[in-house]
Amino acid sequence: MSMFKKILAALLLASIAMSSFLASSQETVRLGTPVTEDQLENFDLVAPPDGSGFPSGSGTARQGKAVFDTNCAACHASNGEGTSGNTVIVGGDMHSEENPLRTVGSFWPYASTIFDYVRRAMPADAPKSLSNTEVYQVTAYVLFLNGIIEEDMVLNSETLQSVEMPNADGFIDRSHIQ
Repeated sequence: MSMFKKILAALLLASIAMSSFLASSQETVRLGTPVTEDQLENFDLVAPPDGSGFPSGSGTARQGKAVFDTNCAACHASNGEGTSGNTVIVGGDMHSEENPLRTVGSFWPYASTIFDYVRRAMPADAPKSLSNTEVYQVTAYVLFLNGIIEEDMVLNSETLQSVEMPNADGFIDRSHIQ
């Protein structure tokens, strides 16, 4: 019985020490700061294919080249050929017998998806840092590089919806499959 009491006492002391350590460590760890309402205002920037949610602004591919060269070429290279397999945004063929190369021009079904993605996630090292006008310009440039629009076409909330993507009819949405 004496051994049992010693083990029980040791477990009790260990439990007290652990709870004391946890309490003190929780008081000293500081992870971030609370988010303010102002910070949340532009958090969810969604621009769906139906045209709702598109901001004001406009741009052409000719204007977008300068923005692309400054903010995008480090990953996507100067002509969208990419610096790795995951950064290629030009070319591709969805009808290839091999694994198809999925790029903006060969895979994405809506031009609004490009705009939405660039607006929320690019450049990768500074998401949401481009102005709405810069996003229209970069989107126009990417569409131009893929041969989808002309270099001087003005892209804005109205014209973006009218851009016909090469794979619009071939895209199969499987997001609902788990």
